[in-house]
Amino acid sequence: MSFNPKNYQSTLGSHNDKDVIWISFPYDILLIEELKQVSQPKWSNSKKCWYLQDVTHYRDLFNILQKNYGKSILSNISDINKPAFLRYVEQLQLKGYSHQTIRTYSVEFAQLLKVLKSFPVNDLTEERLRSYFLYCVQKLRLSENQIHSRMNAIKFYFEQILHRSKFFMEIPRPKKPSILPKALSAADIKKMLNTVENNKHKLLLQLCYGMGLRVSELVHLKITDIDSKRMQVLVNAGKGKKDRYVNLPNSILDLLRQYYKEYRPKEYLFEGQYGGAYSVRSVQIIFKKTMQKAKINKKVGVHSLRHSYATHLLEAGTDISFIQKLLGHNDIKTTLIYTQVSDRNLSSIQSPLDKINNHP
Repeated sequence: MSFNPKNYQSTLGSHNDKDVIWISFPYDILLIEELKQVSQPKWSNSKKCWYLQDVTHYRDLFNILQKNYGKSILSNISDINKPAFLRYVEQLQLKGYSHQTIRTYSVEFAQLLKVLKSFPVNDLTEERLRSYFLYCVQKLRLSENQIHSRMNAIKFYFEQILHRSKFFMEIPRPKKPSILPKALSAADIKKMLNTVENNKHKLLLQLCYGMGLRVSELVHLKITDIDSKRMQVLVNAGKGKKDRYVNLPNSILDLLRQYYKEYRPKEYLFEGQYGGAYSVRSVQIIFKKTMQKAKINKKVGVHSLRHSYATHLLEAGTDISFIQKLLGHNDIKTTLIYTQVSDRNLSSIQSPLDKINNHP
């Protein structure tokens, strides 16, 4: 039975102080069964209507735009600037930006509008905007990366909506700190994986490291993306909306088959409680708990598995251009940063102190 959202009318609302999606349709036992196959609907006696929790998967299922900001953000914006904010979000959507980028930009732009209160954002001068960024640095003490993020979000409004292309030319940007990617040793990764008993969690972490995936790419893998005959996996519309192929590790096949028999995913390889893609946050929590269980006391996130993949490939002698393709980097300069992390060349260099001490 194939699900057709056009058979149902969906509207956003609230029920018992929780955001829900109301689902209405002419009474039909087949439509009820079809709805229950793809979701977990509940019946409201007071409304005489089915409803679902307002979550990402159900919004996708019924072709409802994703939440890009919360009610609290809009409540902090003056009525004078609300049209500007809504136009801003619409422009990001029209440009085809990802949901995460839209959310990040919207929140950053909203912080400016909150400070402006009833002052119209369109009347801002370069000097007043410069003062605002000084306030972000001196009073809010935002990091260099946060300042860059906020500047990019506000720049989008003035250049893409108000078409003031030279508005930011006189406003300096802080220099970004040069931070090297944090990679784990092969011994630490093996130690960590050996502590995982849950097949789903183990496969998540093994694929993240074994194919060098971003977490967002991992959770959006579909069953149809895996080609076990060619031992390749299609990473569909990764960062920058670019497709690429990565190699499927041979050592993963048995666990992959065990996992499939146990969990029987329908569309995505890893699915959440309500169906649809597993959440990025869940993977982050799994990684953190696994690190704690393995007693590896390093301040790294799950993205370090991708860094480790690239670093270990480089140390094994893999050509940097192949690593660039596997990681999906546009610019080789982005990949070259791993040469500063790799031990392949640095470990062979002897300190002059050792030479002095070893030769009296």
